[in-house]
Amino acid sequence: MLSFPTPSVYQASKCFVTYGVMGHLDPNQPPTKSKPWSTVAGQDFINRAELIIPQEAFDVVQKILNEKAAPEFKRVVMSLHDIFSGDFYAEYIKKGDIMMLSEGRKGVDNVFTLRNGILTLFLDKEAYERAGLVGKPDGVKGKRGLKPRWVVEVDLTGPSMVPGKKGFDRLIYASKNALGTPVTWLFCNLSSTVPDPDPFPPHYPTNCTAEPSVLQNIDAVLPTLTPPVDAMGPEGRDELEYFSTDLYEWLSLVRLQSPRVLVGDQIDPYLCRYQVPGDGQQSKICKVTWQGFLAPSWCRQTLLNLVAGLPSKTWFSFSTTTFSKGMAGDNSEVALFRPQGASGEYVMWEIKSHE
Repeated sequence: MLSFPTPSVYQASKCFVTYGVMGHLDPNQPPTKSKPWSTVAGQDFINRAELIIPQEAFDVVQKILNEKAAPEFKRVVMSLHDIFSGDFYAEYIKKGDIMMLSEGRKGVDNVFTLRNGILTLFLDKEAYERAGLVGKPDGVKGKRGLKPRWVVEVDLTGPSMVPGKKGFDRLIYASKNALGTPVTWLFCNLSSTVPDPDPFPPHYPTNCTAEPSVLQNIDAVLPTLTPPVDAMGPEGRDELEYFSTDLYEWLSLVRLQSPRVLVGDQIDPYLCRYQVPGDGQQSKICKVTWQGFLAPSWCRQTLLNLVAGLPSKTWFSFSTTTFSKGMAGDNSEVALFRPQGASGEYVMWEIKSHE
C-alpha cells in the first residue's frame, strides 16, 4: 500500500492506494478480516454505491442483482428521549444491531449517530454545557473563526446503560432538558430479524428502498486497464502511482457522467485539457448506482457476489461513498477495481477526509 504525498497542510483529504491479491473465495466462509473486505465493511454511513462494468457483462450483473433484494432503510422523526425509552431501546439497541444517522451538518448543527451500539453526539458549546455530559473538544486545534465544538461518545451496550444507573439517568436528563427536539433520522436494521412485536411502528417510520439506477450503452474511451507488470515490486512504485491516478480520475469522470470520457468528445482545450490516457480504445460500458442509507455489510456482500459471479476476464469497478462530513462536505470513499484477466488482483483507493 502506498500513500500519495500531501501537497499542503490545508489538504482536505488523503488517498491511500493498495494493489494486492484477494485470494481464494469460499462462499461458505466469506472473508471478513482481510483487505479489501474489511475496508469496505469498515466504513460508517454509506450514502452511495456505484458499479462500472463493460456492457457485455450487464446480463450477468442483472442476474446477480435479481437474486438479492435491494437494500432497505427507514426515515423517522424521533427525539433522543424516544430512542432511550421503552421497547425500542431494549429491543433494537440492547439486543439488536442497528445504525442511525440524524439530520444536520457536522460542525454546524447538533448531529447524532448510532453505530455498533456507540452513540456519538456532535454538539455546539451551548448544547454541550446544558447536557451535562462528559466529552472532548471536536475538530483540529488552532482553527480560527470557528465556534468551539464538542463530541460525546457513549457505549449503550454497556451493563451500566440501563434505567436506574447513574450514567444512563444522565443521558435521560440530557435528552429531556438539552437535546429534546425531535429530529429526522435515517435508520437501518443490520440484523436479519425484526423484534416481535416490533416497537418501531408507533413512531410512524417511512419505508425506503435503494433501487438500483442503471445507465447502459455508454460509448466511452477506455484508459489503460492493466496495472504495470512490476507494480508489485518496490521498483514499480512510480509506475503504479501514475497508473492508479489516471485510472481513478477516469472512473470518477464516468461516475460523474462527464462527457470528457465519451467517444467523439471535442471540448475546446482552452476549457478542459483532459484526455483519456492510453491508446484510445473504445467500448460500451454500463453504470449501476444505489443511493440511500446503505449498510456496510450489504456493500461487502454485493462486492463478494460480483467477484464470485463475474468471469475472471471481466474488469469492473465498485465504489462506496459516505455521507458528507463537516462544513466542507467532505466524503470518505472506498473504490475497488479488478483488472481484466487478473486472477484475484485488485487496485483499491481509500479516500479519507479530515473531519
